[in-house]
Amino acid sequence: MKLNAPTNVFFYISVALVVLGLLGRYGGLAAAAPYEFILVLAGWIVLAIGVVMKNR
Repeated sequence: MKLNAPTNVFFYISVALVVLGLLGRYGGLAAAAPYEFILVLAGWIVLAIGVVMKNR
């Protein structure tokens, strides 16, 4: 399996998800608090998919 650098779209989506999860964890965004782990996990999964997919 060949790994590639993620595209900008995958990278920015994953960063946004992780930031939302961290804001939920540390009190900056109360609406995201119940989903903090899921948001961070989803950010990691999006980034992993971006690394595995072939760049176009």
